[in-house]
Amino acid sequence: MLAAYRGEPMQPARRTRILVADDHTIVRQGLRAILESEPDIEVVGEAADGREAVKKAGSLAPDVVIMDVSMPKMNGLEATARIVKGNPSIKVVALTMHNSEEYVYSLLKAGAKGYLLKESVSSDLVEAIHAVEGGGTYLHPSISTRIVDVYLKGPQAKARDGMVDVLTPREREILQLIAEGHTNKEIAVMLVLSVKTIENHRTRIMDKLEIHNVAGLTRYAIDRGIASASSRPEKPRVDLR
Repeated sequence: MLAAYRGEPMQPARRTRILVADDHTIVRQGLRAILESEPDIEVVGEAADGREAVKKAGSLAPDVVIMDVSMPKMNGLEATARIVKGNPSIKVVALTMHNSEEYVYSLLKAGAKGYLLKESVSSDLVEAIHAVEGGGTYLHPSISTRIVDVYLKGPQAKARDGMVDVLTPREREILQLIAEGHTNKEIAVMLVLSVKTIENHRTRIMDKLEIHNVAGLTRYAIDRGIASASSRPEKPRVDLR
């Protein structure tokens, strides 16, 4: 007959705490449903834009942030850089439809530990979370590890930075808001700055990029992944009746 076990009661295994950041409610709900079906994963919060993601990452201190790259107000690239800088222990897995080398390099440089395409299956997402939480990295299977070697070690890395690196984080943030169609006054309210300060930032951005019109800034921001074309508000229709 076996003797009764008299040791300390077993403690339940700690679950990985996840923050989901995506500007589409249905996508966040889908990701939450997938993740909460895993016994070792817990979704502790959601964010609808990059600025909210940074704020909630600071207050909730998740283990992993699932970060959509194309979001309004502050894109996932900028949000990733701010989250990692504020708390290096938080791991970020970027979630995007873009598989270009420039996007991969930019996210890795910003501090992301995982890069996942939205065409991925749910098992890829879970695998990415386990990989980064365990101290590793994860790239979508269709993305070659050659990208890491070429862009993080080779001389091409600096060449691919383009002119984005000449902008400060605040200037990149304002550039995104300009590209999304916000006025100087609207941006000033959103960032709690004076209109004059926003005007000065806009002038410096144009001078640094050598682009002196909003249309050019918008194209530049979209091409570099700083802003998404879908985030620009539609022009209101004028009823001529």
